[in-house]
Amino acid sequence: MKIKKLQASCSLAIVVCCMIFGSALYAVVPKSEKNVLLSLYHSTGGENWNNTWDLNADISTWHGVTIKKGHVVEINLFRNNLVGSLPEEIGGLKHLVHLNLAFNVIGGEIPKSIAELKKLEVLQLEMNRLEGEIPSELGNLQALVKLTAFNNFLSGRIPESLGNMQKLKELNLSSNNLTGRIPNSLGELSQLESLGLFENKLYGAIPGELGKLGQLKELVLANNELGGEIPKEFGQLASLQILQIQNNNIFSFDNMGQLNSGQFLVFDYDKVEEKKENKYRDFDVIRTRMADTKFEDEIEE
Repeated sequence: MKIKKLQASCSLAIVVCCMIFGSALYAVVPKSEKNVLLSLYHSTGGENWNNTWDLNADISTWHGVTIKKGHVVEINLFRNNLVGSLPEEIGGLKHLVHLNLAFNVIGGEIPKSIAELKKLEVLQLEMNRLEGEIPSELGNLQALVKLTAFNNFLSGRIPESLGNMQKLKELNLSSNNLTGRIPNSLGELSQLESLGLFENKLYGAIPGELGKLGQLKELVLANNELGGEIPKEFGQLASLQILQIQNNNIFSFDNMGQLNSGQFLVFDYDKVEEKKENKYRDFDVIRTRMADTKFEDEIEE
C-alpha cells in the first residue's frame, strides 16, 4: 500500500514538473504584444510571406519570432516577401532588442513609434521601398548599435538627432535620396566603426567633426555632391581602413598627407580628375585599390 502511495506521489510530482516546464517553454505573451505581431502580419501581407505564421499556433512557433521571459525580443523576417507598410503599432513591442526586416518589399514611411523601442539594439531596414524622411525621433534609441536602411527611397535631410545614439557602431544610409549637409552631430558617435552615406544627394563640405571618430574603420561618402577639401581633422582617424570619396566635387586632398598611408586597405577617389587637372596632392597609398568602382555593401543574412 505504501509503495502504491509512493508511486502515486512520484507520478504527481512528474506531472507538476512537466506543467512547470511546459509553461516556461510556452510562456504566455501579453495580448498587447500579440496584437502588434498581428498588425505586422496583416499590414505586410502575412498570408503571402515565404514563411508565414499559423495564427492558431503558439507564438513561439512563428517564423522569425523569439520569445524570452514571456516577451517578444526579436523579429527576423529577412527576405520573407513582406509587402505593404509597417504599422504604427510596432512601437508597442517594448522588450524588442533585434528587428530585421531587410530584403523585402516594404513601402511607406518609417513609423515614428519605432523610437519607443528603448531596448532596441539592431534595426535593419535595408533593401526595401521605404520613403519619406528619417524620423528625428530615432535619435532617442539610446541602446541602438546598428542602423541600416540602405537601398530605399528615403528623402530629406539626415536628422541631427542621430548623433545622440552614443552606442551606435554601424550607420548605413547609402543609396537613398537624402539631401542636405552631413550633420556635424555624427562626430559625436564615439563608438562608430562604419559610416555609409554612398549615393545620395548630399552637398557641402565634409564636417571636420568626423575626425573625432577614433573607432571609425570604414567611411563611404562616394557618389554625392560633396565639395571643399578633405578636413585636416581626418589626420586623427587612426583606425580608418576604408575611405571612398570618389564622384564628388572635392577639390583638395592636401590634408590626407597627415594620415598613415599604410593603414588603408581601400582608398577610392577621382583619379581621372587628378590626371586631368593635376589638382590633387600625390598621396602614396600602400595595398590600396584606386578604382572608380561602385561601393558594394556586404550583406549578412
